[in-house]
Amino acid sequence: MLVAILLAIGMPSYRYVTTNNRMATESDALLGDLQFARAEAIREGQQVSVCVSKTGTSCDSATSPPAWQEGWIIYTNPNNVTTVDANDPLVRADTGFSSNGDTFQSSVNTIYQINFSGNGFANLGVASMMIELHDPTGASYYKRCIYITQAGMMSIVTPTTPGCS
Repeated sequence: MLVAILLAIGMPSYRYVTTNNRMATESDALLGDLQFARAEAIREGQQVSVCVSKTGTSCDSATSPPAWQEGWIIYTNPNNVTTVDANDPLVRADTGFSSNGDTFQSSVNTIYQINFSGNGFANLGVASMMIELHDPTGASYYKRCIYITQAGMMSIVTPTTPGCS
């Protein structure tokens, strides 16, 4: 009986901690790669792009909204095009998340690629955007948002921040 009571109290807390940690890890992975791409663009003095990619070699643009959870690539993009050319060096690839049902959705459903110029600015076409991470339950307390500005500034925010509700 005592064990059942302890499990009834402890299981929800354990689920919260593990889900919260998974969400933090996943949002940190994309944010880290975006910051890396910006740093590479500044270091190289030319455009570096991050795009949604299931294959790990080319950019996806057919899904709407962009499925960032399925993976992304970082590549040098001196020609400023929306595809990876044969001469564009692939810098890094991420395979995305395991099949846990988490989704990354862009607040601007037409943005499949984020380009960082040689001076570190993000060419978004909008003043700022969020890429929102949702868990399968849709519980707002697990949600994370990556906030990106045209100046290239990026941070992770929670639902208590306006725009990430």
